[in-house]
Amino acid sequence: MAESRSTQGCGSGALLGRFGVLLQAFLALCAFCTLMLKRFREPKEERRPWRIWFYDTSKQAIGALFIHFANIFLSDLTEMDPCSLYLINFILDATLGMLLIWLGVKVVSWAVQRQKYTYLVFGEYGDPPQAAAWLGQCGLYLGILAVEKTLIILVLQIPGWTKIQQILLSYIPNPQVELVLVMLVVPFIVNAIMFWVVDSLIMRKYKQKDTLNINGSTETPQARRSEESRVLLSPDMDFDQSESDQDISGLQGTNQKMKQPSYHVVI
Repeated sequence: MAESRSTQGCGSGALLGRFGVLLQAFLALCAFCTLMLKRFREPKEERRPWRIWFYDTSKQAIGALFIHFANIFLSDLTEMDPCSLYLINFILDATLGMLLIWLGVKVVSWAVQRQKYTYLVFGEYGDPPQAAAWLGQCGLYLGILAVEKTLIILVLQIPGWTKIQQILLSYIPNPQVELVLVMLVVPFIVNAIMFWVVDSLIMRKYKQKDTLNINGSTETPQARRSEESRVLLSPDMDFDQSESDQDISGLQGTNQKMKQPSYHVVI
């Protein structure tokens, strides 16, 4: 039974064969295009500078490579079809693993903010951006992925996965078609969603909607209101107001004088 299945499915080492590597390179290109599309779909006032964008997306790329090669290594340990085991790992990473990554990012972000480790907050790299902050955040993100992958491996120890592995791709007789489905079609769809979600988790929001561009300078409404308050309370304004009051008083006095009746004595 195992021999008939191995002749139909992917053979040992097929994931790292020439055709498999070509599919993985094309998948990486598609993932990069997805992140580029997300960048240009962001509102202009929230769009990250190119350097910040590179720092954010490179963390995802390193993490994706870590998960990818971990799945390939685990898949080659099986005596059966490695493609089906890779697909099971991938689906678990994209579902349960995504939830674990989200929880990990939230917990780590809370911990570093509590300890006031500013440069370890995801998406914060300093001003100007520091490579050391990016390196520290990469380490934290890889740690989260390592915990996630360990928990996924423990889930795979639950009885029943072997039967699912046997029937998952048994309807595909061609090994190359199975390889394209496992290494390109399904990962492209799922990675597009995963990269979009994870990039939103680890990026910093650059919101500048409340800024006003006045004579080439950027000014927030709060600063503008403070400036108006300062001008209203300035001595010059008080002086001008006092002058206006004097002018009004003078006009009122003139009017009163004009209204007073005049008496002419006729002799």
